[in-house]
Amino acid sequence: MVKKYKNTLLWNPNKKTVSEANITKFIEFVNREFGTSISDYFELYDWSVTEIEKFWEALWKYSGIIHSKCYDKVLDERKMPGAKWFEGAELNFAENLLRYHDDEIALISYREDHPVIRLTYKELYTKVAACAD
Repeated sequence: MVKKYKNTLLWNPNKKTVSEANITKFIEFVNREFGTSISDYFELYDWSVTEIEKFWEALWKYSGIIHSKCYDKVLDERKMPGAKWFEGAELNFAENLLRYHDDEIALISYREDHPVIRLTYKELYTKVAACAD
């Protein structure tokens, strides 16, 4: 269980920011799909570590992963190392990464010897298309 610390908050998001946050949308999705009543991050975290297979199934569904074949089982056995995730699934990583062509950030590269590089989905798509030509 996640321990809730009582410290002074440095920042507290307003209601609009919370309602539009990706984690809020994911929690709402989980509640609809799995009949849960999760209300915050801490409850989602607890659910994710007790209902591991359901959490990862929810993430698979919520993310809209493009696949040519769905998985047979989310997790074969709860053991690390050696767990096998989403056995039977077939997907193309590039197809999933290149499905967007907008100005949202697709990749961020952090290196010690280079400034941070941010690449949008549009820039990534253009570079891949140029390489393919």
